[in-house]
Amino acid sequence: MSNKFISVKDFENYAVSTLPRTVLGYYQSGACDEYTLSINNKAFNKLRIVPRMLRDVRNRDLSITVQGDRVNVPIGISPCAMHKMAHEDGECASARAAGKHGTIFILSTLSTCSLEEVATAAPNTVKWFQLYIYKDRALTTSLIRRAEKAGYKALVLTVDAPVFGIRYKDIKNNFSLPSWLKLGNFSKELSEINQTNGSGLTKYVMSLFDDRLVWDDIKWLKSITDLPIIVKGILSAADAKIAADLGCDGVFVSNHGGRQLDTSPATIEVLPSIAREVGHRVDIYLDCGIRHGTDVFKALALGAKMVFLAQPILWGLTYDGQKGAEDVFGIVINEFDNTMALAGCVSIDQIKKEMVVHKSVYSKL
Repeated sequence: MSNKFISVKDFENYAVSTLPRTVLGYYQSGACDEYTLSINNKAFNKLRIVPRMLRDVRNRDLSITVQGDRVNVPIGISPCAMHKMAHEDGECASARAAGKHGTIFILSTLSTCSLEEVATAAPNTVKWFQLYIYKDRALTTSLIRRAEKAGYKALVLTVDAPVFGIRYKDIKNNFSLPSWLKLGNFSKELSEINQTNGSGLTKYVMSLFDDRLVWDDIKWLKSITDLPIIVKGILSAADAKIAADLGCDGVFVSNHGGRQLDTSPATIEVLPSIAREVGHRVDIYLDCGIRHGTDVFKALALGAKMVFLAQPILWGLTYDGQKGAEDVFGIVINEFDNTMALAGCVSIDQIKKEMVVHKSVYSKL
């Protein structure tokens, strides 16, 4: 890795200068005026880490057990669509990068490599599959069976997209999947995202996704698979409680990268209330806005079991495929390890909620 690339921001700057306008717009865009997109990052900066001193911080251990698997770090790859727009190896490269660091890769339904291709390319990586429930339940069931057969360890059900948010950049750019790519998990008819105006992806979603979904559909999902079910897109303690009551195995705090409902809260803002409600019952995961090792520490202190990266991995892919994704991972992991040492922690269970406070605690003085 070039010594000029020492932060996630450096990789982002490279991607911004390199990717085609339509692709960059899709990867970077948020809903409407992108308020939620902007606060995903800014909300972390309103939190202060309170370190503890004179502790022996040798032999730090960043590993945890998640859904029965031991992973080296509490940082994984969140599901995001169409990695091949960043690099020709696409999701296969991203999954291998996660495996190199001994952590979890979540494959998007809207990936440009298939379930089977990723499983073959990264057989030793712990893989989860992100799922949408389609109007065609046979199609949904087929995806689940393929995930089970290919060795995916959990289903991550996205629940915040009955329709897709309005993304001005995609509309202005007339976004559609580049003609030389296709969605890897579907037949030719379903894999091509075309459009006459607006976002082709939105057109696809409106035609196939089921906007009638309710909580009872979780029961249907549980009846057809034994894989752990993690609900993704939760922003309220009330919904987190419903998910736990229904027997879901995890709650994924996410606002879809600020791409769905604009002016919804940043994920780190709602995390504490969700942790208080269900943290003693189910695992809590979080994405959106993680850019630094300090962000990871803050999220774990406030109740997350693990955090996941999306955009930073795409920036790494753009720079140098699998190696670039590995390098981005390495930066965040190194920063997190450094934060652990400076905060006085040698293991994840030593990260306590009182070690992270809102800046207002100090502004009152």
